[in-house]
Amino acid sequence: MPEHRHLLVVAHTGRPDSLEAGIEVCRQLIAAGLTPVLSPDEHRDLLAAAPDLAPVAILGEGVEKRQLELVIVLGGDGTILRAAELSRGCDAPLLGVNLGHVGFLAEAEREDLRATVERVLARDYVVEERMTLSVRVKVDEEVVYETWALNEASVEKASRERSMEVAIEVDGRPISTFGCDGVVMSTPTGSTAYSFSAGGPVVWPTVEALLMVPLSAHALFARPLVVGPESSLAVELLRRTPGAGVLWADGRRTFELPPAARVVVRRSPTPVRLARLTPGPFTERLVKKFGLPVAGWRGPIRHDAEGGAEA
Repeated sequence: MPEHRHLLVVAHTGRPDSLEAGIEVCRQLIAAGLTPVLSPDEHRDLLAAAPDLAPVAILGEGVEKRQLELVIVLGGDGTILRAAELSRGCDAPLLGVNLGHVGFLAEAEREDLRATVERVLARDYVVEERMTLSVRVKVDEEVVYETWALNEASVEKASRERSMEVAIEVDGRPISTFGCDGVVMSTPTGSTAYSFSAGGPVVWPTVEALLMVPLSAHALFARPLVVGPESSLAVELLRRTPGAGVLWADGRRTFELPPAARVVVRRSPTPVRLARLTPGPFTERLVKKFGLPVAGWRGPIRHDAEGGAEA
């Protein structure tokens, strides 16, 4: 009996280039004897554009998450975050093909799409795990909301006109209180996303750490903090704050925060798995994605056989 392999295809079907790429990938998988899997919404959109894709399966209707081998994601980092949400709870790694701008989480570019699918069909990739966040909202010790994040959980003011006053904590101990526009709590993966825009440090993804970065804080001490992976971070909305707050997880899941709400972030036991085709050093990815100027670099100093140094 032939092996049944289930590959989920996630595309931003609202964009013509992503829709076209999704159709191309599905046709290539079908030609190889596989049945592509789509979410219900994307199944409708892709079949409307390409009725010949009728053999595709629907996630949750005959194919369950636990049956997925891999997720092919066509789009930018936002589409990869959505794919991580769709596949949460299964072991299938995500392989992103960048159709956006920076695409920090993506592994391949649009021009390499066909070759990328061939590598997937041959299982020619390695898998790395990225830590995620467990996020809880408490009000008077009662947990009123729970979610998770791959990049970051951000506590932000709900209206532009009013800042909010918060207390920040590490491991249950207060660090400071101040007025601000918000606070970002991030993984190393998210250090090149919202946290980066807020002035946080770039943290290599192999470093196990949690980040806390204040947003436009009115305080003398409001520096980004980097703590160990087993620490807990918390942001509490002070009762005297005039403004309401809102929690965002990866910019996708949101929850309105009442005064005195306390957002607690810890490392989640469930990582996100990423498929890598060229697992080179993160330094190269950083330079490439941000277009950093490295012209004139002569390389590290090398030592010759007689112990001397040469550039």
